[in-house]
Amino acid sequence: MRLVLSAGEASGDQIAADLARALAEQQPDLEMAGLAGPRMQAAGVTPWYGLDALNVMGLTEVIGHLPRLIKLRREYRQRILDWQPDAFISIDAPDFNLGLAGQLRARGLTTIHYVSPSVWAWRAHRIKKIARSLDLLLTLFPFEPELYQPHGLDARFVGHHLADELKQQPERKALRDRLGVADDQAMIVLLPGSRGGEIQRHVNLLAETAARLRARYPSALLVMLLANRDHKAQALALAGSSLAGSQVTLVAGETRLGLTAADLAVAASGTVTLESFLVGCPQVVYYRLPAATYWLARLLRLVRTRHVSLPNILTAQELVPERLQSAATAEQLCRDAVAWLEQPDRVRAYRQSASEWRQRLGQDAGDRAASAILEKLGHG
Repeated sequence: MRLVLSAGEASGDQIAADLARALAEQQPDLEMAGLAGPRMQAAGVTPWYGLDALNVMGLTEVIGHLPRLIKLRREYRQRILDWQPDAFISIDAPDFNLGLAGQLRARGLTTIHYVSPSVWAWRAHRIKKIARSLDLLLTLFPFEPELYQPHGLDARFVGHHLADELKQQPERKALRDRLGVADDQAMIVLLPGSRGGEIQRHVNLLAETAARLRARYPSALLVMLLANRDHKAQALALAGSSLAGSQVTLVAGETRLGLTAADLAVAASGTVTLESFLVGCPQVVYYRLPAATYWLARLLRLVRTRHVSLPNILTAQELVPERLQSAATAEQLCRDAVAWLEQPDRVRAYRQSASEWRQRLGQDAGDRAASAILEKLGHG
């Protein structure tokens, strides 16, 4: 059996690597190749292209790289057809992968996509086109398959890799002891986002919030969690003196450990809000879009969901406060933080809900996805 696996960014590389390992275990006589990051390669996927082939973010960057990306997809499509695989399996990166899947399906190839685009949140009109492009869709959340079923697409919930990974997480108190955080010391983590533009828009807001929190909780441990050293350098360049004045410690590459140990997160909306929820860390969610982007999204009615953070979307309630655009002020974020820290019953209820969702989403997603794929291909 031959399978093409196609990721496009680091998060997809991890999901695809878990899938590749499970496929190899369930189907030993298997060849895998495609657009693969380092984790996929370690799991046995031959890299025709690396992740850097697609590593562009933002509208202006994409436009500048468009001729190269079109050429890449054309070459990639031909290489896939020449190799004659049993299926094309794309993982996340929907803007690149789903268009390619549609072209390949039109040529008679079985197409499978893992990780539904957020059609429940915005650009719902994509559902019909996605259904036409695929033979099978594997979803991370249990509410997603029903969105596609009216359009005839075989869509199956397999679970979320984050919940699977958290089965191996250290216990919160043991971790705090290891980090030297006292039982009665509040630990508050500040997360500006995982992209350069988010840090640019958010770090000064968090610096102002930290100043207010420091005034309210003089002995608190304030930590800014950043994805990597480049982001740490960017945050220091933008707000280093303000952060130092509020005694904020900057830490790169330890987001999950920080969330697990913390009493509270002030987090930019994104996947990290799910991570914070699943480790049981209460949170205040905020986000600031560029003004023009926010105006255009409202004008075109691209956003359809009442909530933006995954904890609220999953539970269908306002479990965590959401502060967007002009509502995201240092005064408001501090007020929301204080409300969490001074309501222990609310924190207990939140952690109980987190525990239930961790179990519901922790389904050994890689194994379930591999089984669904092999069943679809007649090898189940």
